[in-house]
Parts: sequence; C-alpha cells; structure tokens
Amino acid sequence: MKTVAVLGGGIGGLAASYYLCKNPQVTKVILLESSGRLGGWLWSTRRSDGAVFEHGPRGIRPMGAQGCNTLNMVDDLGLGGEILPVTYSHVASKNRYLYVRGELHRMPSGISGLFQTIPPFSRPLILSLAGEILVKKTKEEDESIHSFFSRRLGKELADIAADSVCRGVFAGDCRKLSVRSCFPPFYNAEQRRSSLILGMLLGSGMLKCPAPAIAPGYLAKRSRKESWAQWSLRRGVESLPEAITEYLQQSGRVQLHKETPVKQIVPLASGWEVHLENGVMSADHIISALPAKALSSVLPPSCQPLIQQLRDISSVTVALVNLEYDGSILPVMGFGHLVPSSEDRGLLGVVYDSVPFPQHNRPDGQTTRLTVMMGGAWFQEVFGAPEMVTEESLLARATEAVERHLGVGAAPIWSRVILHRDCIPQYYQGHFRRVGSMRDFIQKNKLPLSLIGASYDGVSVNDVIFSGRTAVDELLGTGL
Repeated sequence: MKTVAVLGGGIGGLAASYYLCKNPQVTKVILLESSGRLGGWLWSTRRSDGAVFEHGPRGIRPMGAQGCNTLNMVDDLGLGGEILPVTYSHVASKNRYLYVRGELHRMPSGISGLFQTIPPFSRPLILSLAGEILVKKTKEEDESIHSFFSRRLGKELADIAADSVCRGVFAGDCRKLSVRSCFPPFYNAEQRRSSLILGMLLGSGMLKCPAPAIAPGYLAKRSRKESWAQWSLRRGVESLPEAITEYLQQSGRVQLHKETPVKQIVPLASGWEVHLENGVMSADHIISALPAKALSSVLPPSCQPLIQQLRDISSVTVALVNLEYDGSILPVMGFGHLVPSSEDRGLLGVVYDSVPFPQHNRPDGQTTRLTVMMGGAWFQEVFGAPEMVTEESLLARATEAVERHLGVGAAPIWSRVILHRDCIPQYYQGHFRRVGSMRDFIQKNKLPLSLIGASYDGVSVNDVIFSGRTAVDELLGTGL
C-alpha cells in the first residue's frame, strides 16, 4: 500500500490519517479538505479574555470501546494535562431538565425517582418499567424510536422523553429515526433478552455488538477510577483536531491540503485518479470521510447503485447560538434542558455550558455561558430555507427562549450565531440495511474505497474517530 487519499478533513478524516500514519505499510497519506480549516464540527472560539465557546460537540463521553479509544488517542497526543473531567456525582451529570407545558422539570434520577410521580410524567416510572418485562419482542428487523419506546414503555415516555433525547442527540424526529441504528444497545437488549430491563440486569444485551477489545491507557483507566461522565479540553474540543494536525505535520508522511475540493474520482486498473480543481493525483486506496451526499457527487457513473444509496442518507441543519450573560442567571443548576417537539418544534434545547465546564468562563468576573440549539429536522418548517435565514432572527429567537424558559430578562453581553448546514446525518428506518448494501457493493466490485464518518456507523465524536481506526485496521489487516 503506497498512497492513501483521505477525503475530508473533519475529525473522521484526521483520525484515519492519524492511524494510517502509525503504520509502516503506508508510504504516503494525502488528506484533501474543501474548506479553509480542519476539524469539521469540532470548532471552538477562544476569546482573548480566556473564555471558550463551543460551536459543535462540547462534552465527550468516555464509555465503551469507542470512548476508551478516543482517550487513548488524547493520551498519545500529549493532551492528558488539558483534560477537564465531569464526574457522575457532578451536578451537571445528576440534573438534566425537560421544558414541558411552559415549565422546567428535572428528569427523574436515582432509585427513589422511579417510585414517585414526577412531572411532566403522569405516573411513577416504575410502573412502565415493571410492565416492560412482559412486552413481547418485535419480529420486525427495524422500527422507529418512537414506536419502540411506545410499545415497550408507553406513549407518554415516547412522546416526551424519547422525543426530547432524539432532538438533543440527533436533532431528529424520533418517529422517523431507526432504533436499531441510533440506539443499538436498546435494540440488542430486546432481541437477546426480550426486555430492556433484563438487558441491563443481565448484561451483554446492552452492549454494542460486537464489542471490540481496546486496551485502556492511563486516561481511560483514570476515567473509570474517577467515574467520569464526560470530558472536555481546557482550550476547547478543537484542541483535539489541532493536536492531530500537528502530529500529522511532524510525521513527514502526510500531505494536508485545505481549500482543495475533490471534483471527481475515477477508477483505474489499480487504484483511483482523483480530479481536483487544479490538477489530478492518483491513489492506491481512498478513505472517504465526506458526508454521504458529498461523496455521491464525485463518484463515477459506474457506481450508480452506490450513488443512489448515498443520496438516500439525509442530514439536518442546526442553528447554534452561543450566549454570554453577566452574573449568575440560572434558576436551576444542571447540564441543560431539552424541549420535546410537542412544546416547540423549532427549539431543540439549551445547554448550560458554565455548569459542566466553568473553566471555560472568562477568569475575571462572574458570567454564565449558554448554547441554544434550534432547527434540526424542523428547520425548514419553522425558519424557512437556511440560505434565507438571518443571524439576527436566529439570535432573537434564542434570547427569547432563554427569557421564556429561564426567566432571564437581561440581554446577553456577547453572542455568536452559527448555522451548521446539513451537519447531522439522519439514520432513518432501514439505515443498517442501506449501509450494509453499500459496503457489499464496494466489496463485490473490488473498489479500493472505505466509508467512514458520521453518515454510517454513529454520529458521536467517539463513533467517528473509531470508524477511522476500523477502516485503517481493515485496510491494512492489522486488526483491533
């Protein structure tokens, strides 16, 4: 394997390049990014006064093989001293809220919370959980998240809890999203144990399958010992792609090209010809970290079945508004609150950034940082075409929500509006079969092509990084 081209310089493409760079089988890695920056959705603003604001993911979870793998990478890159851990005992981990019927409600937690009727729910959760064990498992190969939770735990929990969580994680509609692809542990628990409760009690069913063995490094062991729920980095999560970029540059084996969009890839007798705006290059193998639709537009006509399947993977647009207020203005302390679609279709939720990561506040004077998330699957319906929406209208909607939900009458002292176009892929029902069919086509036609990134096997930072590692291991036969 002489030359591998990596398409896309987000965290997936950077991770794949990082793992390629560590293997002597690869002579040269060429990373091609169409925009002027690397890191994709991992994007942090660092103000001169020391404040940090995240414009994408903010807290990364350490759990599972994928979480362990990311912490091993952080360790290897020398970022261990920058880690900001949030433990399960922290108020941001214990307190999460729902905004329902015009009020904030703390989500039930702990054993005692199961036996009480806690608004917005109309009965104790233990009643839904007790009945869940008696529900027969479905014979369908896939199901919407809303249907799954309605069937197993009742319509109220599906309408409020499952709906809100899907909006917070995927900015998506739980009535369309696939439980098998979005929440495989829940799907696996039902299939193997015939129950979510039994899956949790008896184990194995709640794990992603297969669960690869990743030897934990120092940080991963520390995260378990100290019971981390999530973590960030002192200068923001963009420090991770920056550290990978620096590692790649120092390796001498990776060429990084920004503002270099790929126009077309053409199969050769062996490898690919990659057409750029200002020339042509060749590669023995391509690892594509592009969004599915972007890849579909550069593939040759001979890949028509693959092109159509890639086009069938939709993505949603999210408006993200960072706000900073003078003083301590929150009426409650916690990670933040989510809003079900029945309450406000356009407003997904509000993250109380200063609670989990007070280290990102400016050091002089008390301030409160918030992030308001809007749109998602409902963006066009509520706000109109993304290209026509103004930053002023989004800022006004965000500050109005903060006033209405949190009782904050003061105006923010700082704000920034970011519109992320087509940023979160939507795993609709049948997604697992679609992705399997794509990879079958690639294998059957012996295409030297690997698919990685958020469009296929998970949208979290950990999932995307792990997809890069998996592709490299499969390509080079190194194994996990």
